[in-house]
Amino acid sequence: MSSEGDKYDAALDLLRRLNPVKINSNLQNVINLEPTLAEDLLSSIDVPLKISNDPGFSNREYLCCDYNRDLDSFRSPWSNEYFPKLSDDVLMDSPFPSESLRQLEILCNDSFDVYRDLYYEGGVSSVYLWDLEDDENAEDFAGVVLFKKSNKSKNHWDSVHVVEVVSTNGNTFQYKVTTTIILQLEKDDSESQKLLRLSGNLTRQTEKTLSVDANSLEQTHIAHVTNLGVLIEDVESQMRNLLETVYFEKTRDIFHQVRNGATIEDQLNQTAHAEVIKGLQNL
Repeated sequence: MSSEGDKYDAALDLLRRLNPVKINSNLQNVINLEPTLAEDLLSSIDVPLKISNDPGFSNREYLCCDYNRDLDSFRSPWSNEYFPKLSDDVLMDSPFPSESLRQLEILCNDSFDVYRDLYYEGGVSSVYLWDLEDDENAEDFAGVVLFKKSNKSKNHWDSVHVVEVVSTNGNTFQYKVTTTIILQLEKDDSESQKLLRLSGNLTRQTEKTLSVDANSLEQTHIAHVTNLGVLIEDVESQMRNLLETVYFEKTRDIFHQVRNGATIEDQLNQTAHAEVIKGLQNL
């Protein structure tokens, strides 16, 4: 019999080969086949982010993912409440950041909301932080920074930055950022009844050790937001350039080759035919 590790690897291998547009339904189908893999797959497979509204904070939009989920409810970064509402018994065991980390989470959400407005010119952003389990240093934490840009069609850009901040020595911290870009573009030509679709995801990891010179908790929080902001800005810029100069250009080349395949084949046939005639004339 195959072990749980073999099943997990097989599930990941299968999901990588299926249509990325249907990642949500494909993931759910795999979980239905092997429910024991649910937790591992949900935490490792990035799916397009969903948007919800916070009725406790003027219906403000926030993003839902596995990192702010408890059962079928999602915690809002604005009011720090779960929606739909959870029962009091369930709520007692629901994950919440510590009081100090919650203050940093609020600052991160306000700061990255400005970043979202400047770089995305719309969309929705959310930041969720959590304390690292079994960590003796109270200054260490992890979290996720989310951005989503979409329109009324099926086109969307989802940016997921999973971060881990660990103190290494005094005021020096190690920042690890794992970034995944989920992209879906769809062009529907109603006249020719043709559909062009480009979708997939790209993941990169970056790591940097930076100093935090601060004399108070508030200054430490500001330094963390600044350092994370610089790292996320750099990695997003690099991945945008990579998508534009490598993946988009390569896709365009393939598209033109397929589109002009028949013409190229005709040209090759004509060239071969001319060479045969020339050879016969030289006999």
